[in-house]
Amino acid sequence: MKIEDEIKSKFRSEGHKLLVNLYLTSTRLSEAFHRECQKYDITSTQFNVLRILRGQGNKAVNISLIKERMIDRNSDMSRIIERLKKKGLIACTSNQMDRRKKSVRISKEGLKLLNNMDKLEFHYQELFEHLTEAERIQLNLLLDKTRSGYKPRD
Repeated sequence: MKIEDEIKSKFRSEGHKLLVNLYLTSTRLSEAFHRECQKYDITSTQFNVLRILRGQGNKAVNISLIKERMIDRNSDMSRIIERLKKKGLIACTSNQMDRRKKSVRISKEGLKLLNNMDKLEFHYQELFEHLTEAERIQLNLLLDKTRSGYKPRD
């Protein structure tokens, strides 16, 4: 469905339309993914942390590494880590030199949960099946180019 039909709006320019279209598309996909994560009793942010930790294998990593790899960098990492720990999805160890610094690794339960959730990724990949492989590559390149051109205002 064209964005003009979906939100019943006109746009000042193609750039304005693109901005709203990206925001709308991202929001719709995020809302659906949040609902799916709720079925597993975790948030999408917790899912992101678990995926980062799974990528580290059995290696424990510090919280700053997790923060720099997060999709949503505005998250309160201390609370997220604490909640995942309470659920038994991660294991934490304190640094002997500095008790404030923690090393984190995914637990067997966390791996098991992610393995069960892997089917979600396949489901969401289906959203792009109507695009050709060349179109998916082009869209990824355009999104990368858009992000790399962004300069935050002070």
